[in-house]
Amino acid sequence: MRIRPISPQRLVVELTERLAGAPGRLRVAVDGAPAAGPDELAAALVEPLRALGRPALHVRAADFLRPASVRLEHGRRNPDAFYEGWVDEPGLRREVLDPAGPGGSGRVLPSLWDATADRASRAAYVDLPPGGVLLVSGALLLGGGLPFDVTVHLVLSPAALARRTDPALRWTLPAFARYADEVAPASFADVVVRADDPRHPALVESPVSP
Repeated sequence: MRIRPISPQRLVVELTERLAGAPGRLRVAVDGAPAAGPDELAAALVEPLRALGRPALHVRAADFLRPASVRLEHGRRNPDAFYEGWVDEPGLRREVLDPAGPGGSGRVLPSLWDATADRASRAAYVDLPPGGVLLVSGALLLGGGLPFDVTVHLVLSPAALARRTDPALRWTLPAFARYADEVAPASFADVVVRADDPRHPALVESPVSP
């Protein structure tokens, strides 16, 4: 395993080139704790992909949360509930991933639920054409069977995660520890990025067989 330091700008360039070079419509997970910035990285990829002729759509998992009556059934700060059931994975699959997949219609719902207002977002469907790239960003996306074609995982050391997590969200830290232990996304994601310092990320690269 080799750790290759890379600038944030170069990271966007290399990910864009990798995704743009892959055939067909792609479903890409950009997975990581909020402190690692998965939403920001996914958003940064949209325009460069479009510039290379690949239509791109960014969907946030945070816009596919379950209603508060379900999500907060065990309290507002329950890390196990956060880990196991905050995201409406069936809705994300039905409205986004399956339509963007092989044989899908390409008709994607960019958001399902407004968690602040606790009601349906009432978003309009959009069409992702053949050759489009769907970027789904958020936390705890891997290991649950969601159908992604490419997976990017932003990993933080426990110390960096604790240091960079908003104090209001520190109750989620046990969920991310459980995710690292039970799912170990850094062991199988297609692209793994160490993001302890957002100014100096690093790519984790597997050795090339001789």
